[in-house]
Amino acid sequence: MTLAELGGSLAAIGGAAYARHAYPAAYWSTVGLPLSVARLLGSYASTMDACGLTVAPPRWRALAVKATTRREVRPVPPRRGLIRPTSTGLRIRLRLAPGQEPADVAASAERLRHAWGVHAVYVRDIKPGVVELRLVGYNVLRKVRMPRRIAGEHLRVPVALREDATAFVRDYRAVPHELVLGATLSGKSMYLRNLITKLAAQPVVLVGIDCKRGVELSPFASRLSALSTDPDQASELLPVLVKEMEDRYDLIKARQGVAPGTPEELITSDIWGPPEDERPAPIVLFIDEVAELFLVATKKEEERRDEMVTQLIRLAQLGGAAGIYLVVCGQRFGAELGKGETMLRAQLTGRVCHRVNDEASAKMALGDIAPEAVYAACAIASELPGLAVVGDTSGGWSRIRTLYLSLADAAATCRETAHFAPDVPALTPFRPYVPPVPLKDSAPVVAPQPVTE
Repeated sequence: MTLAELGGSLAAIGGAAYARHAYPAAYWSTVGLPLSVARLLGSYASTMDACGLTVAPPRWRALAVKATTRREVRPVPPRRGLIRPTSTGLRIRLRLAPGQEPADVAASAERLRHAWGVHAVYVRDIKPGVVELRLVGYNVLRKVRMPRRIAGEHLRVPVALREDATAFVRDYRAVPHELVLGATLSGKSMYLRNLITKLAAQPVVLVGIDCKRGVELSPFASRLSALSTDPDQASELLPVLVKEMEDRYDLIKARQGVAPGTPEELITSDIWGPPEDERPAPIVLFIDEVAELFLVATKKEEERRDEMVTQLIRLAQLGGAAGIYLVVCGQRFGAELGKGETMLRAQLTGRVCHRVNDEASAKMALGDIAPEAVYAACAIASELPGLAVVGDTSGGWSRIRTLYLSLADAAATCRETAHFAPDVPALTPFRPYVPPVPLKDSAPVVAPQPVTE
């Protein structure tokens, strides 16, 4: 019996250790969650006191304690709300005491993580005097599982998972343009696949410029309204997009020329003001390996490069209000590419930096908006493809990782959603050729019967 009990205990411990490594979500739900809740409830007051998050109690409370119990009056921690467990961690709201601010709690996040035995603690400001602690039980970026309930809207698509177990949603209305950098096999193409497949199910015009002979974007040709596979074709496509942008501004201008007394909701300064039946479909331009558009070898190519860069800058500066958005991808995007690079990069609000080969490349993507994010981007290991650091011009940044999506599945999704592609007559000459899908040989419905006399 002693050997059986000992063997059962060892088997349970070994099974828990294996589940913690192989199935972290199951381990958290069965073992980690109860232990973390017990630690939090048992050590909440002492932990807050050790982190310096307690304050002196009100005077009336101190007098009441001395009058009734004659005990020493202790500092009080922030008032704790209900503990709400999730599939990846815990959520709890704290009502801050007078004189405290959310930055005080955020500064102690690492101490709280160790005290309560969780993977990470994130602090979010809910309203004045109330913050939410999001406790993550395990590393959710090791095996990406997107949340089940994600609010998707027009031009607002979830493409990756944040390190705090929330979805990273790409909102083109809020952040029109973005720059995506990453070395070879860093997951940059996987991010692009997820973005294209999510947008493919919406009435959005998808345009691609792939100077790698189209090897990255050609599998999605059935959903693309236009595709250029070399700089010569790109130099012909970009003027058409600029002309389309100018036509949309003419539409906006005509909409503004209304009579006096017109209601304010009918006066607009962007493409979203006109009624839906008059509004042109938004356009998302994907540029893969942007350096190929900048590199030149002859004087003639230099003139073509300058013209294309000028058109890209115009699209980046004015395209947001006209419903034209840029997604610029590359391995490196520095000033050595030529004039116009810095001006173009300044217009790309969103920044996504995967694993890069040198610190200078990370600085090109994140150094001008969040210097501390540069070190996080340089620390990305090659064993985690798809892991990236995302930031914007507000200075905020976080780690994300895209869900694995095979090229065959992405191409199949584009074929199934080809009917969502809006018709843009100006882009018809650039529509890529889509070979017909071969039909599979099928057996006859009725089995043939032999002829008998």
